Amino acid sequence: MKQILTIILSLGFSIMTIAQENYPTIKGKVKISIIEGTFDCDLTISNIPRIQDYLIRLNSGMNLLHIKSKKPNDFVLGFRKSDKDSTSTGESIAYYFPDNSGKGKFLPNELQFRYVGKYAVASDTINNYSKTDWKGNIAFNGYSVRADGSQSAWYPYIYDAKNDISYEKMYYDIDFDCIDCSTIYVNGNKPVKSTKVNLKTNQPYEMAVFCGKFDFIDDGNLILLNPTFSKNDINDFSKLVNQYKQYYESKLKIKFSEPPVFVSTTPTAPKYGWLFVSYPTIMGIGYGNDGIGALFDKDKDWYKQFIAHELGHYYFGTYMVPNSELGDMISEGFTEYMSLKLVEEIQGKEFYTKKINKKFEYLTDFKTIPISKIKSISEIVDRQTFVYDYAPMMFIAIEKEIGLKKMWEWIGKILKNKSDFTNYEFLLSTLRETLNDEKKTQKIVEQYFNNDKSTENIVNDLKNK
Repeated sequence: MKQILTIILSLGFSIMTIAQENYPTIKGKVKISIIEGTFDCDLTISNIPRIQDYLIRLNSGMNLLHIKSKKPNDFVLGFRKSDKDSTSTGESIAYYFPDNSGKGKFLPNELQFRYVGKYAVASDTINNYSKTDWKGNIAFNGYSVRADGSQSAWYPYIYDAKNDISYEKMYYDIDFDCIDCSTIYVNGNKPVKSTKVNLKTNQPYEMAVFCGKFDFIDDGNLILLNPTFSKNDINDFSKLVNQYKQYYESKLKIKFSEPPVFVSTTPTAPKYGWLFVSYPTIMGIGYGNDGIGALFDKDKDWYKQFIAHELGHYYFGTYMVPNSELGDMISEGFTEYMSLKLVEEIQGKEFYTKKINKKFEYLTDFKTIPISKIKSISEIVDRQTFVYDYAPMMFIAIEKEIGLKKMWEWIGKILKNKSDFTNYEFLLSTLRETLNDEKKTQKIVEQYFNNDKSTENIVNDLKNK
């Protein structure tokens, strides 16, 4: 079961991004055909950060007509492709523009991209399907198209290679045209019943899309695209989501800015079912009780903590986006910790204890260098166990030392702190500021943050208390 759940959770968020003060803006036109499996795009990026060592990611299936510099001058650019991009998923190509010396990089203030892409349409699982399906797939299934923003890179975005900052979140103002669709949905806007619509935002979003022939429900608490469930099941699910949102808001004093959007769709390959998040969108891919259907299966209770976890990603992933070598641990670790505290209070101690005992099993023989000594994300061995089991269990052990009230205060301070890098020094400084007790801070450092036997200490301290 661990493998299934960790795959589901690990597909949620980009690991190395940060809440930038100045986001780029993208404008233009996008034409889509769900029958033909095509994208035809004319997009211009402005307000580009001044970056020396940059790359521009765009899906490898998108065929460029040209990239133009619009400012300070209007001309077609020559470009090169890099084989040194930090992503390992392979969906995108990394472009850059060489300067006059040929040794450095040139980045205009405004860039226009003209390109088209044609993708296979997997309309059934008997004769017309693909071998695999995955988060970064630009997936046409015959009645819709599904794509996230960061991994699929269906639109171009800037990556700061030196500081490991990804700018897939942008302000956007785009005319979408899908002649064979009935509904158009793009992250950051509510779904629209139309074949053509102009969509814009006043805050930056990763542009996940789901367009096609489907209906949707908007009850003010959540939005469900392509609903295939009974009215009673949807009402019960909506009440659960609202209860969880209210819990987080009461603890963190930060309100959700918008309702979560749940997408129910089918994969392009048989026997595939999973969920991923590009908040506020939670994409469920699968048939029957796979995908979003799993969240409506009342015979199983695992999904309750899953929903708590993904809603928690509003805070670590949207409200605040961690970066640096510990960014993934902070994002997933604190989100998992919060979801455990939620189910402990709402679902009960027995439910919570089952979750904790599972994590004890996963930490058996788990070894890691302590967080104070981690200088690169590559030094983290067994990322799944590290972020989803080790980190939240460490936070529970710290809670035993400082109390639940101080833990929520610490999390709130982390969320509201404006820092360029959310590294170990950031984590320690926010804890020190929260506790205002150097003796207690040093005990936590020596026991967990800077101890080669931190896993053993976490397990022993929690089992002995």
